[in-house]
Amino acid sequence: MQALTRALILAAALGLSAAAGAQAPAAGVAPAGFVAPAEPRPEESNAERARSQPGNNAPMWRAVRESGTQPGYHSLPGVEQGVLIQPLVQYPGSRLTTAGEAWRQVRNNLILPYGAALLAIIALALALFHWRKGPLGGHQPDTGRLIERFTPFERAAHWANAIAFVALAVSGIVMAWGKYFLLPVLGSTLFGWLSFALKNLHNFAGPLFAVSLLIVIGTFVRDNLPRRGDLGWLLKGGGLLGEHEVPSHRFNAAEKLLFWGGVLTLGLAVVASGLVLDKVLPSLLAYTRGQMQIAHMIHTVAAVLMMTAFMGHIYIGTIGMKGALGAMRTGYVDEGWAREHHELWYDDIKAGKIPAHRSTETPPAPMKPAGLQG
Repeated sequence: MQALTRALILAAALGLSAAAGAQAPAAGVAPAGFVAPAEPRPEESNAERARSQPGNNAPMWRAVRESGTQPGYHSLPGVEQGVLIQPLVQYPGSRLTTAGEAWRQVRNNLILPYGAALLAIIALALALFHWRKGPLGGHQPDTGRLIERFTPFERAAHWANAIAFVALAVSGIVMAWGKYFLLPVLGSTLFGWLSFALKNLHNFAGPLFAVSLLIVIGTFVRDNLPRRGDLGWLLKGGGLLGEHEVPSHRFNAAEKLLFWGGVLTLGLAVVASGLVLDKVLPSLLAYTRGQMQIAHMIHTVAAVLMMTAFMGHIYIGTIGMKGALGAMRTGYVDEGWAREHHELWYDDIKAGKIPAHRSTETPPAPMKPAGLQG
């Protein structure tokens, strides 16, 4: 509909330009063939106008244009509840428009399309890397001796944060882009129910993500501090494209960058802007429309960047590295895995600098239930 309206306006403008050389009509005289919409008569009531001129809402929109930005009577709390529309603003290189329309244009024409393109590019890059390189690791044979990499508390904090993050990411993607790729497939009714359910999931998973994020930051911040060897790891790309990885401590330089940039910076930005959108800070903000629009843009941009950053982390932690998922699932890794992927951390454990549970022999095979012994 918008495209059709713009086309009609453009055609009218071109027609007027072509007729510029012709004699202009007298002032106040409409061009030939032009029929102006009938103005509602003041003596007509709303009911009479609805019958004589159905769809003519000129009086209402005239009032909106003239006084819509002025506060009127309202019984709801909030500094802007009595204001119908936001004031007009002028952005460089754009036409005069309302702040709400400017926010909508930024969301629909910048954040959503570029965000979707960024997510698609990262997903394609990871797929190509996996196709050409395959899972990392496997160059060191397993010894059967295990080292504790993550304590039960660390794993609980990580899994709580990871589950909340996935729930927020999936629900956020559907709410932002679902009408483009799910609505045509599911139909309006089923898509409406799905969006409603995911919106509530998003609201309930948000507090879990915020609390678990703070726990994760406090738990892993010490091991993510910069150390000697991190710069060399980055300059050599970690050796990921070769046969041998560059030695690193418990977390390599890429994981540390993800922690400080993705977990700490972007994570706190997502949480802070989400708290504003949930209106849980009434003593700090007046919750004007402008504040909510800015919070929405910060929330969306930070969330998209965080998803793109953690796509690589999720890939490495699942199918991208042999043994990585088991490390977070059971808490233990084989000594061969530790020596291959985090050699400096493994050396510190052997030297007794880092306390960690170690097994001295191959763990026994799990016992079969009674009656299945053969």
